Amino acid sequence: MRKNVLVLGGAGFIGLNITQYLAENRDYDLTIADNFARGKQDDYFTGLVNKYHIKVIEGDFTDTATFKLLASRYDQVYMLASVVGVDNANSIPHEIIRINTALIYNTLEWIRHSQIGKVLFTSTSECYAGTIEAFGYITPTPEEVPLCIQDIGHPRFTYAVTKMLGESGFLNYARVLGFETTIVRYHNVYGPRMGFKHVIPHLVIRFRKKEEPFKVYGHDQTRAFCYITDAVEGTVLAMEKPNTNGEIYHIGTQQEISIDELIRYTGKLMDFTGTFENAPTYPGSVSRRCPDITKAKKQLGYLPKVSWKEGLKETIEWYNQYLESGKLVYE
Repeated sequence: MRKNVLVLGGAGFIGLNITQYLAENRDYDLTIADNFARGKQDDYFTGLVNKYHIKVIEGDFTDTATFKLLASRYDQVYMLASVVGVDNANSIPHEIIRINTALIYNTLEWIRHSQIGKVLFTSTSECYAGTIEAFGYITPTPEEVPLCIQDIGHPRFTYAVTKMLGESGFLNYARVLGFETTIVRYHNVYGPRMGFKHVIPHLVIRFRKKEEPFKVYGHDQTRAFCYITDAVEGTVLAMEKPNTNGEIYHIGTQQEISIDELIRYTGKLMDFTGTFENAPTYPGSVSRRCPDITKAKKQLGYLPKVSWKEGLKETIEWYNQYLESGKLVYE
């Protein structure tokens, strides 16, 4: 059955990849809504939009009036719109709070007066970062872990605070207003075109600048990185599988690696022949993070396919080509 689908935040890294996946694999009427704050519409974007006849709505969705540009009925809404990134959280924490809270509340109130079949809200592993650090909960970590902010005043956690608000908001509005909703918590999603405010693009830039010795910040910390194609497939499964209303799913992998391993392999791919030097971690960064994806595997049939080394190679190749092209579009 042909569906009317809205991707709110659809010009962002994950949002655009979801849109492309749906365009290539589903016979849906697709709409992207975004403010294009992370970059202008480039040839890749316009090519995708034109090829699949995707509707594009540009505007500031922190303003309630902008929602009047949307249709009043959608079968599915992917809610990805938010300001993300550790750099943003540390530099503009007040804007993280303002923008993300406004996007969540305005979307929920728009749903109140619209006909919406199902909403998928995208959240983050940052929601329980403090739980692992302060209370030593198990890793890999299941969805049932209590959510916790270790230091409520630290700017790093402003993003997590807004995502907790979103999880609570969408689950409770859905129950009261009668629409379906599902939450996915992403775990270190990466890939080409992800912007420059994340760890892997940072590494590429630093290696290109010939840093020597190359400082390994948080060398003993661990993460489980999820390549974008796996994240997209898991997200669409969470939206389209039956009996997922009110559920929360971890979307990631259980390939837990150390930051030291990540950086040294990135150096190898960048032909780095210098020396490495361990350095203190960034303030507020948690020591270990890896999701238990058993629930997503059993209930959604989610099965990540791309190894972290394979995905890292693809990502680094893209960033090197992009930086050498001189076409700087993404922030």
